[in-house]
Amino acid sequence: MGDVLAGFHAAWEFESDSVLIRYERGIRTPRLFQALGERRVPLAALEAVTLAAGRRGTVVLHARPRPGADPLMEAADGQLKEGCDPYRLVLPAERETLAEYYADELRGRLGEAGPAERFLVDPPEAPQSFKAYDGKASFDGTTVRFRWSWTGASSAKWKAGDQSFPVTGLSGVEWRSPEAFEGHLRLRPRDTTEQSARPAQPDQDPAAVVFGLGYGPVHESLPFAAAVLAAVRACGPVPAVTAPRRDPAEIAERIRHLGELHRAGLVTDEEFLAKKAELLAEL
Repeated sequence: MGDVLAGFHAAWEFESDSVLIRYERGIRTPRLFQALGERRVPLAALEAVTLAAGRRGTVVLHARPRPGADPLMEAADGQLKEGCDPYRLVLPAERETLAEYYADELRGRLGEAGPAERFLVDPPEAPQSFKAYDGKASFDGTTVRFRWSWTGASSAKWKAGDQSFPVTGLSGVEWRSPEAFEGHLRLRPRDTTEQSARPAQPDQDPAAVVFGLGYGPVHESLPFAAAVLAAVRACGPVPAVTAPRRDPAEIAERIRHLGELHRAGLVTDEEFLAKKAELLAEL
Protein backbone atom coordinates (compact mmCIF):
# COMPACT_ATOMS: atom_id res chain seq x y z
CA MET A 1 0.00 0.00 0.00
CA GLY A 2 2.58 2.60 1.07
CA ASP A 3 -0.02 5.22 2.17
CA VAL A 4 0.00 7.11 5.47
CA LEU A 5 -3.01 7.62 7.74
CA ALA A 6 -2.37 10.26 10.40
CA GLY A 7 -4.40 10.47 13.58
CA PHE A 8 -4.06 11.92 17.04
CA HIS A 9 -0.66 11.03 18.55
CA ALA A 10 0.35 8.62 15.76
CA ALA A 11 0.51 7.94 12.03
CA TRP A 12 0.24 4.53 10.37
CA GLU A 13 2.15 3.83 7.18
CA PHE A 14 0.72 0.84 5.32
CA GLU A 15 3.19 -1.43 3.54
CA SER A 16 2.71 -4.71 1.71
CA ASP A 17 3.59 -6.93 4.68
CA SER A 18 3.56 -4.60 7.69
CA VAL A 19 2.30 -1.40 9.30
CA LEU A 20 4.88 1.14 10.42
CA ILE A 21 3.50 3.08 13.39
CA ARG A 22 5.18 6.39 14.16
CA TYR A 23 4.22 8.05 17.44
CA GLU A 24 4.28 11.81 18.00
CA ARG A 25 6.39 13.44 20.70
CA GLY A 26 4.00 16.25 21.65
CA ILE A 27 3.27 17.15 25.24
CA ARG A 28 -0.21 15.59 24.97
CA THR A 29 1.04 12.33 23.52
CA PRO A 30 1.00 9.47 26.06
CA ARG A 31 4.52 9.04 27.41
CA LEU A 32 4.52 5.35 26.50
CA PHE A 33 4.04 6.28 22.84
CA GLN A 34 6.89 8.77 23.06
CA ALA A 35 9.13 6.11 24.59
CA LEU A 36 8.28 3.63 21.82
CA GLY A 37 9.05 6.14 19.06
CA GLU A 38 8.04 3.90 16.18
CA ARG A 39 7.17 0.24 15.70
CA ARG A 40 6.98 -1.95 12.64
CA VAL A 41 4.18 -4.47 13.05
CA PRO A 42 4.20 -7.37 10.55
CA LEU A 43 0.73 -8.22 9.28
CA ALA A 44 1.46 -11.79 10.39
CA ALA A 45 1.38 -10.47 13.97
CA LEU A 46 -2.23 -9.28 13.68
CA GLU A 47 -5.41 -11.30 13.98
CA ALA A 48 -8.14 -8.65 13.59
CA VAL A 49 -8.79 -5.03 12.64
CA THR A 50 -11.84 -3.04 13.77
CA LEU A 51 -13.22 0.45 13.29
CA ALA A 52 -15.57 1.92 15.87
CA ALA A 53 -16.92 5.25 17.02
CA GLY A 54 -14.74 6.97 19.58
CA ARG A 55 -15.32 9.84 21.98
CA ARG A 56 -16.08 13.44 21.08
CA GLY A 57 -16.40 13.14 17.34
CA THR A 58 -13.69 10.57 16.67
CA VAL A 59 -13.36 7.09 15.24
CA VAL A 60 -10.86 4.47 16.36
CA LEU A 61 -8.98 2.13 14.05
CA HIS A 62 -7.82 -0.76 16.20
CA ALA A 63 -5.50 -3.59 15.21
CA ARG A 64 -5.52 -6.56 17.57
CA PRO A 65 -2.23 -8.51 17.82
CA ARG A 66 -2.18 -12.28 18.02
CA PRO A 67 -1.44 -13.68 21.50
CA GLY A 68 2.30 -14.18 21.85
CA ALA A 69 3.21 -12.00 18.86
CA ASP A 70 4.25 -8.80 20.66
CA PRO A 71 6.52 -8.85 23.74
CA LEU A 72 5.23 -5.45 24.85
CA MET A 73 1.62 -6.61 24.95
CA GLU A 74 2.58 -9.94 26.50
CA ALA A 75 4.37 -8.13 29.33
CA ALA A 76 1.46 -5.70 29.75
CA ASP A 77 -0.94 -8.65 30.14
CA GLY A 78 -4.06 -6.56 29.55
CA GLN A 79 -3.16 -3.85 32.09
CA LEU A 80 -2.72 -0.90 29.71
CA LYS A 81 -5.35 1.81 29.82
CA GLU A 82 -7.28 2.31 26.60
CA GLY A 83 -5.54 5.59 25.81
CA CYS A 84 -2.13 3.93 26.02
CA ASP A 85 -2.91 1.01 23.71
CA PRO A 86 -0.25 1.29 20.96
CA TYR A 87 -2.57 -0.48 18.50
CA ARG A 88 -5.29 2.19 18.59
CA LEU A 89 -5.31 5.03 16.04
CA VAL A 90 -7.78 7.78 16.95
CA LEU A 91 -8.99 9.91 14.03
CA PRO A 92 -11.46 12.77 13.47
CA ALA A 93 -14.90 11.41 12.57
CA GLU A 94 -14.76 13.04 9.14
CA ARG A 95 -12.03 10.54 8.20
CA GLU A 96 -14.24 7.54 8.89
CA THR A 97 -14.66 6.62 5.22
CA LEU A 98 -10.91 6.73 4.65
CA ALA A 99 -10.28 4.74 7.83
CA GLU A 100 -12.82 2.11 6.75
CA TYR A 101 -10.98 1.74 3.44
CA TYR A 102 -7.68 1.03 5.19
CA ALA A 103 -9.38 -1.28 7.70
CA ASP A 104 -10.78 -3.33 4.81
CA GLU A 105 -7.38 -3.38 3.11
CA LEU A 106 -5.73 -4.68 6.28
CA ARG A 107 -8.40 -7.32 6.87
CA GLY A 108 -7.86 -8.64 3.37
CA ARG A 109 -4.15 -9.11 4.02
CA LEU A 110 -4.34 -10.83 7.40
CA GLY A 111 -3.31 -14.45 7.50
CA GLU A 112 -3.21 -17.02 10.27
CA ALA A 113 -5.01 -16.22 13.52
CA GLY A 114 -4.47 -17.68 16.99
CA PRO A 115 -1.39 -17.71 19.22
CA ALA A 116 1.97 -17.04 17.59
CA GLU A 117 4.80 -19.51 18.18
CA ARG A 118 7.33 -16.71 18.63
CA PHE A 119 7.49 -12.94 18.95
CA LEU A 120 6.89 -11.29 15.58
CA VAL A 121 7.16 -7.66 16.69
CA ASP A 122 10.61 -6.41 17.67
CA PRO A 123 11.02 -5.70 21.41
CA PRO A 124 12.29 -2.40 22.82
CA GLU A 125 16.06 -2.32 22.46
CA ALA A 126 18.51 -2.69 25.34
CA PRO A 127 20.02 -1.09 27.32
CA GLN A 128 16.99 -0.28 29.46
CA SER A 129 16.83 1.17 32.96
CA PHE A 130 14.42 2.83 35.37
CA LYS A 131 14.22 3.90 38.99
CA ALA A 132 11.84 1.88 41.14
CA TYR A 133 10.72 2.78 44.67
CA ASP A 134 13.22 0.46 46.33
CA GLY A 135 16.08 0.44 43.83
CA LYS A 136 17.34 0.94 40.30
CA ALA A 137 16.78 -1.69 37.62
CA SER A 138 19.04 -2.00 34.58
CA PHE A 139 19.23 -4.41 31.65
CA ASP A 140 22.11 -4.57 29.17
CA GLY A 141 20.62 -7.22 26.89
CA THR A 142 22.00 -10.25 28.74
CA THR A 143 21.74 -9.49 32.47
CA VAL A 144 19.19 -7.77 34.70
CA ARG A 145 20.61 -5.91 37.69
CA PHE A 146 18.88 -4.51 40.77
CA ARG A 147 20.74 -2.00 42.93
CA TRP A 148 18.86 -1.26 46.13
CA SER A 149 18.03 2.19 47.45
CA TRP A 150 18.83 2.85 51.09
CA THR A 151 15.65 4.90 51.45
CA GLY A 152 13.15 2.39 50.03
CA ALA A 153 14.47 -1.18 50.08
CA SER A 154 13.33 -3.63 52.75
CA SER A 155 15.76 -5.16 55.22
CA ALA A 156 15.37 -8.49 53.39
CA LYS A 157 16.67 -6.93 50.19
CA TRP A 158 19.52 -5.15 51.93
CA LYS A 159 20.50 -8.44 53.54
CA ALA A 160 20.47 -10.19 50.15
CA GLY A 161 22.55 -7.42 48.55
CA ASP A 162 22.42 -6.04 45.02
CA GLN A 163 21.30 -8.65 42.51
CA SER A 164 22.34 -9.80 39.02
CA PHE A 165 20.19 -12.14 36.91
CA PRO A 166 21.46 -13.53 33.57
CA VAL A 167 18.49 -14.02 31.24
CA THR A 168 19.63 -17.62 30.69
CA GLY A 169 18.51 -18.34 34.26
CA LEU A 170 15.07 -16.75 33.91
CA SER A 171 11.76 -18.19 32.75
CA GLY A 172 9.76 -14.97 32.51
CA VAL A 173 8.82 -11.55 33.84
CA GLU A 174 5.82 -10.47 35.89
CA TRP A 175 4.85 -6.81 35.45
CA ARG A 176 2.13 -5.20 37.52
CA SER A 177 1.25 -1.69 36.42
CA PRO A 178 2.38 1.14 38.71
CA GLU A 179 -1.05 2.68 38.05
CA ALA A 180 -2.69 -0.17 39.96
CA PHE A 181 -2.48 -1.33 43.56
CA GLU A 182 0.92 -2.83 44.49
CA GLY A 183 2.75 -2.39 41.16
CA HIS A 184 6.01 -4.27 40.71
CA LEU A 185 8.35 -6.03 38.31
CA ARG A 186 9.35 -9.54 39.34
CA LEU A 187 11.76 -11.93 37.60
CA ARG A 188 10.88 -15.61 37.47
CA PRO A 189 13.75 -18.12 37.69
CA ARG A 190 13.91 -21.20 35.47
CA ASP A 191 14.60 -23.32 38.54
CA THR A 192 11.10 -24.16 39.78
CA THR A 193 12.41 -25.10 43.22
CA GLU A 194 14.02 -21.71 43.57
CA GLN A 195 10.84 -20.00 42.43
CA SER A 196 8.66 -21.78 45.01
CA ALA A 197 11.07 -20.67 47.75
CA ARG A 198 10.79 -16.97 46.86
CA PRO A 199 8.88 -14.64 49.24
CA ALA A 200 5.31 -13.98 48.15
CA GLN A 201 5.55 -10.24 48.77
CA PRO A 202 7.51 -8.33 46.07
CA ASP A 203 8.95 -5.91 48.64
CA GLN A 204 10.63 -8.89 50.33
CA ASP A 205 11.76 -10.64 47.13
CA PRO A 206 15.30 -9.82 45.90
CA ALA A 207 14.14 -10.80 42.39
CA ALA A 208 11.60 -7.97 42.31
CA VAL A 209 11.43 -4.21 42.45
CA VAL A 210 8.32 -2.37 43.59
CA PHE A 211 6.77 0.79 42.20
CA GLY A 212 5.47 3.92 43.89
CA LEU A 213 4.27 7.38 42.97
CA GLY A 214 6.73 8.56 40.32
CA TYR A 215 8.80 5.37 40.56
CA GLY A 216 8.67 2.77 37.78
CA PRO A 217 6.20 4.63 35.50
CA VAL A 218 4.59 2.68 32.67
CA HIS A 219 6.65 4.29 29.91
CA GLU A 220 9.88 3.17 31.62
CA SER A 221 9.07 -0.11 33.35
CA LEU A 222 6.91 -1.73 30.64
CA PRO A 223 9.46 -1.43 27.78
CA PHE A 224 12.03 -2.75 30.27
CA ALA A 225 9.84 -5.77 31.05
CA ALA A 226 9.21 -6.40 27.34
CA ALA A 227 12.92 -6.26 26.48
CA VAL A 228 13.75 -8.75 29.24
CA LEU A 229 10.88 -11.06 28.28
CA ALA A 230 12.02 -11.15 24.64
CA ALA A 231 15.59 -11.96 25.69
CA VAL A 232 14.33 -14.75 27.96
CA ARG A 233 12.22 -16.28 25.18
CA ALA A 234 15.19 -16.11 22.81
CA CYS A 235 17.04 -18.47 25.16
CA GLY A 236 14.61 -21.28 24.39
CA PRO A 237 11.52 -22.96 25.90
CA VAL A 238 10.92 -22.55 29.61
CA PRO A 239 9.44 -25.15 31.98
CA ALA A 240 5.79 -24.86 32.92
CA VAL A 241 5.35 -23.61 36.47
CA THR A 242 2.38 -24.20 38.73
CA ALA A 243 1.85 -21.27 41.06
CA PRO A 244 2.11 -22.31 44.74
CA ARG A 245 -0.97 -21.94 46.94
CA ARG A 246 -0.75 -19.06 49.39
CA ASP A 247 -0.97 -19.24 53.17
CA PRO A 248 -4.60 -18.41 54.15
CA ALA A 249 -3.37 -16.38 57.14
CA GLU A 250 -1.20 -14.26 54.86
CA ILE A 251 -4.11 -13.69 52.47
CA ALA A 252 -6.37 -12.67 55.35
CA GLU A 253 -3.75 -10.20 56.60
CA ARG A 254 -3.36 -8.64 53.16
CA ILE A 255 -7.15 -8.30 52.79
CA ARG A 256 -7.29 -6.63 56.21
CA HIS A 257 -4.57 -4.17 55.16
CA LEU A 258 -6.37 -3.56 51.87
CA GLY A 259 -9.55 -2.79 53.82
CA GLU A 260 -7.68 -0.21 55.90
CA LEU A 261 -6.46 1.52 52.73
CA HIS A 262 -10.00 1.44 51.35
CA ARG A 263 -11.50 2.98 54.49
CA ALA A 264 -8.80 5.67 54.42
CA GLY A 265 -9.79 6.58 50.87
CA LEU A 266 -6.45 5.51 49.37
CA VAL A 267 -8.04 2.72 47.33
CA THR A 268 -11.25 3.11 45.29
CA ASP A 269 -14.23 0.76 45.58
CA GLU A 270 -13.37 -0.80 42.21
CA GLU A 271 -9.70 -1.30 43.15
CA PHE A 272 -10.68 -2.79 46.51
CA LEU A 273 -13.11 -5.32 45.03
CA ALA A 274 -10.77 -6.28 42.18
CA LYS A 275 -7.75 -6.78 44.45
CA LYS A 276 -9.78 -8.66 47.06
CA ALA A 277 -11.05 -11.05 44.39
CA GLU A 278 -7.48 -11.51 43.11
CA LEU A 279 -6.23 -12.36 46.61
CA LEU A 280 -9.08 -14.80 47.28
CA ALA A 281 -8.33 -16.55 43.98
CA GLU A 282 -4.85 -17.36 45.32
CA LEU A 283 -6.25 -19.57 48.08
